Amino acid sequence: MQIIFVDQRLSRARTVTIDKRMLLVAATGLLSAVLLAVIGLYAITFRVAAEIRIPVVHEIVTFIMRDEVARNEQFVRDNVTAMARKLGEMQAQLMRLDALGERVSKMSGIRPEEFSFKQLPGRGGAEPAAGARAMTLAELQNELERIARGVEHRADYMDVIESELVSAQVRRALLPQNTPVSEGFVGSGYGMRTDPFTGQLAMHAGVDFAAPTGTPIYAAAGGVVASAETNPVYGNKVEIDHGNGLSTLYAHASKLVVKTGDIVKRGQKIAEVGSTGRSTGPHLHFEVHVKGVPQNPSKFLLAQKAGSPFAPLAVADSRGRPVDVKGLAAAAAAAR
Repeated sequence: MQIIFVDQRLSRARTVTIDKRMLLVAATGLLSAVLLAVIGLYAITFRVAAEIRIPVVHEIVTFIMRDEVARNEQFVRDNVTAMARKLGEMQAQLMRLDALGERVSKMSGIRPEEFSFKQLPGRGGAEPAAGARAMTLAELQNELERIARGVEHRADYMDVIESELVSAQVRRALLPQNTPVSEGFVGSGYGMRTDPFTGQLAMHAGVDFAAPTGTPIYAAAGGVVASAETNPVYGNKVEIDHGNGLSTLYAHASKLVVKTGDIVKRGQKIAEVGSTGRSTGPHLHFEVHVKGVPQNPSKFLLAQKAGSPFAPLAVADSRGRPVDVKGLAAAAAAAR
């Protein structure tokens, strides 16, 4: 298409040729100008409506935005209510965890006055009752922060309880509660008795387990072998250090199977019954020491639990009558 411009001021006519490309550029420019004008008018109109509050324009805006605002508000309310309900379930679980933690802390030997789960943050219900208002977003945020603090405190408390339980388990493993031989009987208990060599009253600082030569001798608890040597009085003896000033002694053995410095477990074979040293026959002389002071072994042996790897031993009283190992203290008293 050609457009011819004729004017008296022009010396000659001018011709402008318009092709499809120029028409497309012109149409695009016109459309862009119209869109920019509409957008500008829209922004100016609503800004003026917001500042001056023109009634007609304000009503139009309110009508357009009302449904969308209502939907957004309902969406927020539904989500806040669901989150509050979930928060209430979490708090109920925390309360059950608190009850369990209190029972476990008592089992571990932790005193209630040292710390109590009831004093930790995060307890209490947050789920709204029927007919009550839903929690606001700010209230929900505060509850979530309180729950987070409660979980952190409970994790710390559980770490303390776990450490205490492990310590208690270690302490129990180091107590000499297992009988050191699996067969035989107690021929002489702890306390004053007539010395078989001198005929005079003398203190017997341990318990004698009469058993055949070669009967295995087991560690009554785990520990470190403090000495494994020959002694003029005790003969072949083993002494095990269990820590915290607690040690056990196994004397008159015919054979030692451990050496000084060895680490032994509860129930591990350490020697064999014999009659070495100051002895009148094959037996095991067993002593328990606390900070170097001899203790009555029956106080420890009677605490052994059911299912011990060693069967209860037959115990002979002062008249030679067999009694159960649970009567060890009575037998010792009778021997005195």
